[in-house]
Amino acid sequence: MLPPPAALPPTPCIASLVPSLTELVVALGLAQHLVARTGYCIHPAQSVAQVPKVGGTKDVNLAKLRRLAPTHVLVNVDENRRETVDALRGWGADAPQIVVTHPLAPHDNLALVEQLVAVFGHVADVRERASALLADLRAELALTRPGAHPPQRVLYLIWREPWMTVARDTYLSNMLALVNWHSLPATHGGAIGAARYPVVHGTEPWLADVQRVLLSSEPYAFGDAHLTEARRLCPNARADLVDGELLSWYGARAVPGLRYLRALAAGLG
Repeated sequence: MLPPPAALPPTPCIASLVPSLTELVVALGLAQHLVARTGYCIHPAQSVAQVPKVGGTKDVNLAKLRRLAPTHVLVNVDENRRETVDALRGWGADAPQIVVTHPLAPHDNLALVEQLVAVFGHVADVRERASALLADLRAELALTRPGAHPPQRVLYLIWREPWMTVARDTYLSNMLALVNWHSLPATHGGAIGAARYPVVHGTEPWLADVQRVLLSSEPYAFGDAHLTEARRLCPNARADLVDGELLSWYGARAVPGLRYLRALAAGLG
């Protein structure tokens, strides 16, 4: 007698609490399975417009999320709170599978895609889309080499009042390092916590060594009016506004992000 056929995994109902992951879910062909997102999950706009919002990355409306009955919740170590994950695990029989992500460098996008394939690869077309995305990622990573660019000491600003930047062990700093741009201060913030995003007081001696200040478009929306302030902060540096989504979002956004980074390093950005 033949054994009974293996049961197929249930159809996923996905809640993404991370903008980069929401975009990646859509890129993998899973848009119709999204049942919840945060208010910051805005890309791709047409695909997520009708997906219910459940608050922000740090302040999730857990009651609303539970009513939406996700089978899977996608989170990130940097962007979401541990308390949110603990609350989800406390739902008992309603508890979803929690997919925890923590890419720390552009090359980690390869493992990130494979991680989602391991969870959702049974859904039609996901494996094919993932293969194409992985090929694009590998091609862009191969083209983005530190040796092709002169070294630069960079201050990447993500916030104002107080000024805040990124530690050397963050995804963003490791992204910049691919074009030989080394973020200051030369400190590591550890796996989690506020030390990953140091405050800059304006009195640090190393500010005089900064060659280039990059003012991100997110999470603080820097504009032209802030360039003068940045030049006062680092008097020997060039100051530029940059697209924070292209430089700091992982997943599918890393493909155009790596192209954008190379253009910045070449002076075309």
